[in-house]
Amino acid sequence: MQTDLQKIVSISGQPGLFKYLSQARHGTIVESIKDGKRTCVPASVKVSSMAEITVYASSGDDLPLKEVFTKIRERNGGEKAISHKSPVEELMAYFEETVPECNKEKIYPHHVKKIIAWYNILQENQMLDFVEDKKEEQEEARDGDESENSSSNDLQQS
Repeated sequence: MQTDLQKIVSISGQPGLFKYLSQARHGTIVESIKDGKRTCVPASVKVSSMAEITVYASSGDDLPLKEVFTKIRERNGGEKAISHKSPVEELMAYFEETVPECNKEKIYPHHVKKIIAWYNILQENQMLDFVEDKKEEQEEARDGDESENSSSNDLQQS
């Protein structure tokens, strides 16, 4: 089953990740990925979708968290990453090796700890097969159409 990162959320002040279920009158209804417990998060609490979170890159463009998770998965062969409780130096070295284009000046150890903890939660629950973004699918379809059109134009000119 593919995971839509748009529906996986982090809640400020609470550990772990949650599945977005629906909007309630006074907040958001979520389900814990770890234990499946449902709860209503008040509207005053910050809820961040994994699809909206990015990592600072040295090129100036930010890397979507989906790309970072994919790089970690490729490095570990789909297995768990190192523990988020590892020493800071080890965590930073691991992250810089895995995501070399990250901006080392703007990424702090607490960011890396969260990213690795989130990755391990998703890995434990077999949720690392991500749904393609609609924008990406449309661009790929458009690129495919353009290449088909150009090859048919080449044939017509012959």
